[in-house]
Amino acid sequence: MRLLKRRPDGEFSLTEYNDRDTPAYAILSHTWAEDNSEEVSFQDVDGRTGKSKAGWKKIEFCADKADADGLQYFWIDTCCIDKRSSAELSKAINSMFRWYRKASRCYVYLTDVSAHDGKETARQCRYDWEAAFRESRWFTRGWTLQELLAPSLVDFFNLEGERLGNKRLLEDVIQDITGIAKEALRGEPLAGFTRDERMSWALGRHCTEEEDHAYSLLGIFDVSMPLIYGEGKEKAYQRLQEEIEKSDGGPASDPFVVGFDPFPMPEPTQFVSRENELTEMHRFLHGHKSRSIVVLYGLGGIGKTQLAMEFVRRHKEKHTATFWLNANDEDSLKLSFRTIAQQVLEDHPSTSTLANVDLNNLNQVVDAVKTWLKIKNNTRWLMIYDNYDNPQASSNLDRSAVDIGGFLPRADHGSIIITTRSAQVTKGQRIHVQKLADIQEGLEILSKMSKRGNIGNALVKELDGLPLALSTAGAYLENVSTSFSDYLRLYKSCWLKLQMTSPQVNSYENRSLHSTWQITFDRIERQNAASAKLLKLWAYFDRQDVWFELLRHASSSEDESIQKLTEDKLSFNEAAMLLCSFGLVDPDRPLQQLSGSVGYSIHSCVHSWTKFVLNRAWDRNLAMLALKCVASEVPDKNVDRWWWVVERRLLQHAAKCEDLAVDSRVNVQGMEWALHSLGNLYADQDKFAGAESMYERALQSYEKALGSKHTATLDTIHRLGLLYKDQGRLAEAE
Repeated sequence: MRLLKRRPDGEFSLTEYNDRDTPAYAILSHTWAEDNSEEVSFQDVDGRTGKSKAGWKKIEFCADKADADGLQYFWIDTCCIDKRSSAELSKAINSMFRWYRKASRCYVYLTDVSAHDGKETARQCRYDWEAAFRESRWFTRGWTLQELLAPSLVDFFNLEGERLGNKRLLEDVIQDITGIAKEALRGEPLAGFTRDERMSWALGRHCTEEEDHAYSLLGIFDVSMPLIYGEGKEKAYQRLQEEIEKSDGGPASDPFVVGFDPFPMPEPTQFVSRENELTEMHRFLHGHKSRSIVVLYGLGGIGKTQLAMEFVRRHKEKHTATFWLNANDEDSLKLSFRTIAQQVLEDHPSTSTLANVDLNNLNQVVDAVKTWLKIKNNTRWLMIYDNYDNPQASSNLDRSAVDIGGFLPRADHGSIIITTRSAQVTKGQRIHVQKLADIQEGLEILSKMSKRGNIGNALVKELDGLPLALSTAGAYLENVSTSFSDYLRLYKSCWLKLQMTSPQVNSYENRSLHSTWQITFDRIERQNAASAKLLKLWAYFDRQDVWFELLRHASSSEDESIQKLTEDKLSFNEAAMLLCSFGLVDPDRPLQQLSGSVGYSIHSCVHSWTKFVLNRAWDRNLAMLALKCVASEVPDKNVDRWWWVVERRLLQHAAKCEDLAVDSRVNVQGMEWALHSLGNLYADQDKFAGAESMYERALQSYEKALGSKHTATLDTIHRLGLLYKDQGRLAEAE
């Protein structure tokens, strides 16, 4: 890709870049002059001629606008492609959609919309120029369709170079002119629109070369093909249809097609274009006959999950089945496999490898799904293992560390994406997801989250390209009527305070994130003390799925904020939704046949902050409260119809409580019943080692406090005996 740059002497130079090294650039969208010889060509720029041509004004216009937006480089189709080379022209046309999508800004220059239109005074308001805008030739040309849809930021200018508005501001009139859905104009993946709908957008558009009617749609359908000028419009369309068929994977009667279920995916937040990473992912994952694995690794909150979600949105139609798995821990992975089995059985009830599987036997479910994925002709599936942040390794002593190898399909086909904070995950092709290098992308996140315009660069620069920090700051600014400069002062003050009070926060990135969260927490604490207390209490639970019925058992606490939080479901949801509005917490999507209220989850990075910074000193009272809540919610399986579902929800929280007990971080005296209850939970879920550990600790404490003949002691001995019997350890049971 060649880019133009204006040198200090006012002359223009062309520089060639590959995809990986391309700097931020602006791009021009326009209609060619009817006399093409008036457009500035590659040879004109290369030979420093062409200033007398009418098209030179477009180059000056684009350079001026790019400079005003802080961009040194820009691209114009007339002079950045050497059209003497058919190979270069073919490559450029096949890359064109991607080039427009990667642009930091797209300027649409409308030479037939004027501020004056022959009058002495300029037309100042939209009413005056909208009629000419609607009639502009730009909306009738074939190539401008992709130039409208591909870029995220599109600004429209009149003949005099005055800005008329952007794509979002003018979307109502643009939709009225083009018939294109607003969702497509706003950047929704085009794969989500039907083939017929996308074809309809091109109706009534014209191209100089008849074959360009087909070639101009390559990017709209995300396909590539050689250009054969002279083949005619009909033949070009025929080849386009064949490529679309191949890309869609053929007929929908494929026995391995499973409808895409977005439910397991996290709630989407603001995504900005990471086109280089998306291009690399596509290169590694598509067109290979053997299994392909891509590992997205980088800092927490850097946007790995959002990048994987964007890839799925763009390319899910290329796969017969796409499955999203939570790789946070082994229990979450097993439940993800259970969801996959349910999806497959819903679409293909007679699937032999899954039809007779007991869905409550999760180990059996994992094996059965892996067998289904291994079937010879089932080759076009995509699996995303999200949040694999705690990988098992010799240097990792965490008991909850995950060995992902046991959950990867044993097949030499299919595609796999893994997101992780760990640089130790070395499977497959590794892509390092780094901070946003382009300040425009940071501005875009802050603008979308805060729903404000006229954002200066200072705050974006201070937040250093960290998407999660930018999102948190944006959510704060949406909820609080403070200026960007005031927020920046708050941020710097908080950053310095954190540097002095929390030396364990030893990286610039972590201080940036923690400062934005602390500012938000201080505001929340002033607005609703129960919300602030919920965030502190959350440190002693798992980060996922905290719901009202779980916390209601804390109502006996002497803390007034906790009492208010747990007095009823309305109060709990009010406290949780305030955290949601500030972007710290997300409501979980309701499960079918869910027992209890819908839960809430917190980002893993925010959860770490609540544990190590917000709760700087260990709070034994909150830890005991968490143990009480989890143990009290363990259901009686002889009474509760949905006991299995409730227990699965409790497991991740029970694991946190088990760690507290094993590490002696809570005083179990008087809480023996809670350990016994956790033992029952683990025994019901066939987690024999955990059950044995909890029963033994409860037994030791009961014998010390109550004696060996007390009924509570004897009941624990009885449970321990049954546990040994269930494992075939009959001598110990006896």
